[in-house]
Amino acid sequence: MKKKILLVASLLAVLCLLSSCMMVPASVLESMFGSGTGSGYTAPEKPAVTGGSDQVTVSRSEYERLLRFSELADLYDMAQGYFYKEPDTKQMLEYAERGLLAGLDDPYTFYYSPDEFSQMWEEDEGNYVGIGVMILADGRTGICVITRVFKGSPAEAAGVMRGDILYRVGEDLYVTDENLTEAVNIMRGEPGTSVDVTFIRNDEEITFNIMRQEVNVNQVESTLLEDGIGYIAMYQFAGEADAEFRDALNDLLNQGAKAVIIDLRDNTGGWVEQARVIADLFMDDGELCYLVFRDGEEEHGYRTKNGKTDAAITILVNEMTASSSEILTGALRDCANATVVGTQTFGKGIVQNVLPLGESGAGFQITVAEYFTPAGNKVHEVGITPDIVVERPEGDSGTYDFADLENDIQLKTALEATREKLK
Repeated sequence: MKKKILLVASLLAVLCLLSSCMMVPASVLESMFGSGTGSGYTAPEKPAVTGGSDQVTVSRSEYERLLRFSELADLYDMAQGYFYKEPDTKQMLEYAERGLLAGLDDPYTFYYSPDEFSQMWEEDEGNYVGIGVMILADGRTGICVITRVFKGSPAEAAGVMRGDILYRVGEDLYVTDENLTEAVNIMRGEPGTSVDVTFIRNDEEITFNIMRQEVNVNQVESTLLEDGIGYIAMYQFAGEADAEFRDALNDLLNQGAKAVIIDLRDNTGGWVEQARVIADLFMDDGELCYLVFRDGEEEHGYRTKNGKTDAAITILVNEMTASSSEILTGALRDCANATVVGTQTFGKGIVQNVLPLGESGAGFQITVAEYFTPAGNKVHEVGITPDIVVERPEGDSGTYDFADLENDIQLKTALEATREKLK
């Protein structure tokens, strides 16, 4: 039967060489893409039915595109016909979609199942049921590190600390960057239920039994330090972080702040538009960053406008400062005379689009461009070198309290540098 279908397709191709379309048996299309599977495939135009109900007409380019997926169709047919159990075709298609994007070999391009896509938006809004930690997955090493333990969270109550390595969830899920989503799903659940989570701290395994509860995430904390210097720690560009930052800045200015230290340590990024809104508070008419696409085309769409705040700026960064945090840091150093203190940043100088997929509630994100600072400096796989390099002392895990000027040597150095700027 397969040979007959291929023979018919070949004959039709010969007959249509002088036309602008191809006729393909509808059964072939159905076997390739299924019916109501939510595969995400959309033809540029709705095919016209011709010559009976068993044929559709598609353009030559669409026909050639279908042929490129013929091996997938063969695998689908083989599983349908010969697999020893009834195949879960929905799962097969989901895994095919995951694999297609995984083939780009980019840790920032991937597929979201409907549940994962919904959870991503819940996390962005800052309210969910879980244990209350922020995790950074390093695609280069596979290690997942706790970058923040939310105040009042079950994780804080259990004793989890920033810098702990997430090692195992439950009895047997050993966590890497590739299965982190599965680990997060296990740590979520019904309020009042518990989960065993194992971390590595100082080369030792520590297991906590943590009660799941509703977690409310604040993205910004602030206080007025000495000598009229404000301090704003921003944890992620998500939710209403830009509005939280603006409110914190206005509060500090109303208290008489003449300068501000912006702490972006362990801030792994988020929405670029929020970085633009925050940069606009400190910059006149200018540019946040510019994008370069694979064809070399540049986009200069992230603009700031006149009306900046008259305050000196110091920015704290470290090896976990990434993405939108690096965008904001680069813009304020290039255009607002910001002094950067800390250690070399992560070096994620690429941006992603997050988009829905099909009608099932699934989605995906895909890297679309590399960005450069307003002065044309490359960030991707390079990072930003601070003006004042301050390494944490050996044995310092960074688990001190918020605005701890006694133990946080990087913050103490930033305060001294800001005093000099005010002089």
